[in-house]
Amino acid sequence: MPVDVLVLNTAVVDFRREDFSFTDKLVGEGGLARCETRDMPDISQGQLRQWIEQGFAVPGGMGNAAPLIAAAGLRTAVGANLGRGDYAGLDAQGSFFLESMAARGIDTSALVKHASLPTGTTFIHSSKAGERLGIVYFPNANDDFDFELFKEHVERLQPSVIYYMYSGLSRRGDANGGRNLAEFMRWCRICGAVVIADSHTLTGTPQRLIDSAIPVAGYELLEPLLPELDIFFTSSDESRLVHNTLIVPEDGSECAYKDCPTFLDAVTEKYVTEEQRTRFWGVTVSDGAYEKHILRNGYASAPTKITSKFMEGEVIDLVGAGDSFRAGLVSCVARNLAAFRSGDMDFSEAVQLGNLFASCYIKAPLGHRYCIKPYEEMIARVRSDAIESSAQPISP
Repeated sequence: MPVDVLVLNTAVVDFRREDFSFTDKLVGEGGLARCETRDMPDISQGQLRQWIEQGFAVPGGMGNAAPLIAAAGLRTAVGANLGRGDYAGLDAQGSFFLESMAARGIDTSALVKHASLPTGTTFIHSSKAGERLGIVYFPNANDDFDFELFKEHVERLQPSVIYYMYSGLSRRGDANGGRNLAEFMRWCRICGAVVIADSHTLTGTPQRLIDSAIPVAGYELLEPLLPELDIFFTSSDESRLVHNTLIVPEDGSECAYKDCPTFLDAVTEKYVTEEQRTRFWGVTVSDGAYEKHILRNGYASAPTKITSKFMEGEVIDLVGAGDSFRAGLVSCVARNLAAFRSGDMDFSEAVQLGNLFASCYIKAPLGHRYCIKPYEEMIARVRSDAIESSAQPISP
């Protein structure tokens, strides 16, 4: 049976401990340090397995999103590389990742044993609740994502939506200046799937660059990719970094970032082609998200802010906030696929469902972050107690 959503790439296990102070030397607060496999800490497989059993590990990357989509009742599959080892043929991380996905009813038939590289691994130094944590990331087998291999799984699984995570974090996936990924996304669309991809924040200290017009290495990979995407949502900070890298006036002068609506107008004007298909792009902010949609007939909405209805409660951990938001958004699109394609979907409702998924995720303890209810219950909650001012059009 075809699946609703296939999530690709970036299978990773996040280890979190208070004694991981070595991470502070590699990454600043809120950032991501992308490291080499040869520099992995000398920690035995037995120790990693013990930490997993003690609850110091959680699935990351696609593990932030796929279980939420599955919990909402959508048929979900994951496709990525895992490392070989002595735990049912996988290394400690890979075995844990596969077991975690399978336990949540996710199709794991597109998880592939890599010949030589271990499973993707991150180490996170625990800090105060509510703070964005620094991540020391070892892509390992994620660095060798083979599009030709995973085309076979796309053809077999026939997904309605394909969600690729992430541009900028896989050497092979990002090869040829991002054109290989762009061509893969185009191929997936030809196969009938709605496609979404995102990029992880690619600099450890974004605040240094946010207020400048300095390009950031890695975001140029989006240049060939963006025209191929049906859905693209980025964070407010990252929208500035993308702007600094991609939005350049024809005369070559600097173009200062103004705000989220202006960014959405600029990026869609540059990268949304005249192909007759629906595009749904946006920027997440601390209290919701801005969205802009372009329909098959060429109609383009004004950027609109959708203020989250789900702000109450204490934030426990912001890692995975964007992934969980997109999980809710993708769930709504997959459940309303025909309406999305025709442009008749309630786009603000899809954003609000993303807000709800993210709210549930970041406010839950690490061991209970998949507390998503079936789609019908979640969308009913979105529709209840509607706030008239939650959708505010922004003038161009």
